[in-house]
Amino acid sequence: MSVVRDFFGSAAIDSEAHGVDVGTGTNLYPALAMLPFCARLDLVEFSAANVGWLRRQMAGYDEHWDDFWRVYSECEAYARIVAPRTEFHRKVEVRRGSVFRLPSRTWDVGTMFFVACSLSTDKAEFRRAIDCFAHSLRPDAPFATAFMADSKGYFVADRWFPAVSIHVDDVAESLAPVAYDVDIRLIDIGDPLRDGYSGMIVATGRVDGQR
Repeated sequence: MSVVRDFFGSAAIDSEAHGVDVGTGTNLYPALAMLPFCARLDLVEFSAANVGWLRRQMAGYDEHWDDFWRVYSECEAYARIVAPRTEFHRKVEVRRGSVFRLPSRTWDVGTMFFVACSLSTDKAEFRRAIDCFAHSLRPDAPFATAFMADSKGYFVADRWFPAVSIHVDDVAESLAPVAYDVDIRLIDIGDPLRDGYSGMIVATGRVDGQR
């Protein structure tokens, strides 16, 4: 979180920026990372169940997200927000949509966490998701993305969810055609939340509008 916080905190984002978090799921900390810098913030999520959850969170998100906000608030831009729940409710709009059907050149800043690597076992689909995300942002827009490293998929109850096994080189190769000033970090997260992956990859950068 501190990597993304510090990147956005130093990115000189216009205070009237229109932001997007693609594939939000039930994870609010990517959106919260953009909160101080956006006048409007769209959460684009494919799952109808997750869309319902997000809309309920808009009224006043759960207390455990306060732990993430405390980390963000170590940066001055975040600390200036006295009532983040009020700001979240005022700025956020939840939209149902797919990473593969995003409008082009629409948003000024964006995040996409654990989406491209969790669609299938196909690296071509992974790269396509990154392309679609990048092309939904305006030229020079700052972005932050995150991926599970070496993920082999996972079970929820008795249902198998696929993932593509990628590492730092795969992320670098996929971002090279669409972004510049890219910084990629492999983060050791200690005890994993589940079996079947080796860590987290965080990549920040800006969209190359010339490609």
